[in-house]
Amino acid sequence: MRFKFVSTVAALVTAMSMTAPAAHAEQFINILTGGTSGVYYPLGVAIGKIYGDKIPGVRAQVQATKASVENLNLIEQGRGELAFTLGDSLKAAVEGDEEAGFKKKLTKLRTIAAIYPNYIQIVATADSGIKTLADLKGRTLSVGAPKSGTELNSRAILKAAGMSYKDLKQVQYLPFAESVDLMKNRQLDATLQSAGLGVASLKDLSSSTEINVVAVPKATVEKIGPPFVSVIIPANTYTGQKSDVETAAVVNYLVTNSDVSDDVAYQMTKQIFENLPELANAHAAGKGIKLETAATGSPAALHPGAIRYYKEKGILK
Repeated sequence: MRFKFVSTVAALVTAMSMTAPAAHAEQFINILTGGTSGVYYPLGVAIGKIYGDKIPGVRAQVQATKASVENLNLIEQGRGELAFTLGDSLKAAVEGDEEAGFKKKLTKLRTIAAIYPNYIQIVATADSGIKTLADLKGRTLSVGAPKSGTELNSRAILKAAGMSYKDLKQVQYLPFAESVDLMKNRQLDATLQSAGLGVASLKDLSSSTEINVVAVPKATVEKIGPPFVSVIIPANTYTGQKSDVETAAVVNYLVTNSDVSDDVAYQMTKQIFENLPELANAHAAGKGIKLETAATGSPAALHPGAIRYYKEKGILK
């Protein structure tokens, strides 16, 4: 009788040890964002919380990065499950543009959604006297981290305006917050920041330093062409900005790897669009994320899991 009891207990322990890992298995989602002073990071934190709260068995982590180009290379390598990127960087990745930071075509990138537009925001200290793109000649400009989406935007804007880095006195390759710190200390004339409207770094700068928001005229934007479009930075977006300012914008995307399962990609897509108020609360740029435009315009194919969600919602047939 004792032998039978011991055998039964042993069998139960064995069964429990075999089923326990499955019962506690976690789906890990690493979310690749950008610098902590930009827009990608707070939105990524909000998405991570949504995933952790709403998707059973998921543990989400948010990773600060150098943004678009680094994110795309990491996703291709399977070192992340969701990443923010600018549309022009995504196009360069799909095409294998080595000058943009991609040694070969990235073939595993799949789109989850088109999200909000990034506004190219060129801001100078009022003391610098810079009011136009031409005024940047012979001055110091921060263009974002090397090979970042912002830095690629900087090259495109200057080229369309008939300039290059050689026309500047000095080029600084700095994250948003560091650029602002230098401007506050009168060590930098201007910064180009590709981000959602109301980005924290420029709000901080305008609240302590008088600024000029430099226009990118529509004619200049048209010289670049898609995926750039002409937009307006509304008056009073930043302290002391008294009028509307023309500039360029590029749509942002959320991308994943083709190896991510259809079910996980479906949930990642679904939970974003069923929790949009949380994203809007995380940052004003979140208000620009719309379901009706989510499946449009990406240089990379949609993930089948995302397609499934968009078909359910009637966005795709």
